[in-house]
Amino acid sequence: MSLEQVNSFYEVLMSEQVIYEQYYNKCCVRGLFGIWDWDKTKIVHFAATLGYRFTESELDEVWFGGEPSISESSLDLSEYRLSGINYELPRSKYAL
Repeated sequence: MSLEQVNSFYEVLMSEQVIYEQYYNKCCVRGLFGIWDWDKTKIVHFAATLGYRFTESELDEVWFGGEPSISESSLDLSEYRLSGINYELPRSKYAL
């Protein structure tokens, strides 16, 4: 499945500094006001040079849609659930 290809590609990027630097230099463009923009076409082509095959739509799906790539079951959230810390803000005397 191509979504697995996208996930595998990003795992390699995160584990290989040299490949990530090439990815960053070839696929990222600095836009107005210092905002960085990722070129999906360039990302798909760059991934293909490493043997990964997926489309821009599949890249979008991994970036923005569907299920998260890290499942809650793989995270140990018990520390946060059972900590008893109250994260609510105190009521303001100016509340509406």
